[in-house]
Amino acid sequence: MTTTPASAITPSDTTPSDTTRSKTVLITGASSGIGRATALRLAREGHQVVLGARREDRLAEIAREIETAGGKADVHRLDVTDREDVVAFADAAVERHGRIDVVVNNAGVMPLSRLDALLTDEWDRMIDVNVRGLLHGIAAALPHFQEQGGGHFVTVASIGAHQVVPTAAVYCATKYAAWAVTEGLRLELDPSIRVTTVSPGVVESELADSISDPLARDAMRTYRADSIPPDAIADAISYAIAQPPGVDINELVIRPTRQR
Repeated sequence: MTTTPASAITPSDTTPSDTTRSKTVLITGASSGIGRATALRLAREGHQVVLGARREDRLAEIAREIETAGGKADVHRLDVTDREDVVAFADAAVERHGRIDVVVNNAGVMPLSRLDALLTDEWDRMIDVNVRGLLHGIAAALPHFQEQGGGHFVTVASIGAHQVVPTAAVYCATKYAAWAVTEGLRLELDPSIRVTTVSPGVVESELADSISDPLARDAMRTYRADSIPPDAIADAISYAIAQPPGVDINELVIRPTRQR
């Protein structure tokens, strides 16, 4: 595990006055797509971001970009399917910064295929990352939130949590599980801990690159003809964590205007 510090910045003019305090924000799956965009956005607003992903070289590049812009970031190689690894990720952030304010559980994979393709290893991978990875993030941060009397969980789910399309049955099942786990967490926790589910529609990302099934890959090219940039999701996450303590943004669905 490596750590790359960077210096502080002044929050941007667009940062609401309620959020001038710098927060320590953990982001999983931070090496690309929504995770990367969220890291850049929150660092620009003056928050301390702690970036976790398996691709350490990508994380180092993002940290340098943040540092060049005057931001602050820590980098940790992270496998969300390894519970002990995720616990160490959270504990290291508390040891270094004294607390965790927000956890963005963003890591996810999407190797789509029809069920009759029987790509069971890919089914297992989606369950491990999209469901167990989320649970590991919750289990790692929740004791710290309870001890410090507050915190904020943000789950990046998917429009797949709300609708099923051919080739996406297992993926949609994992994202519905992510939605259900996060909603259950919201209902069970003390109100001092806020909980938000963000469900993106079609977003420009590398997720489709993992599709090995030819039929699903061809279908995804058509499905992704209209997409929005990951910055749109980063904006939504920024909005959710920027609210004053008495306001809990429970769920946001963000998709291209042309997506139905």
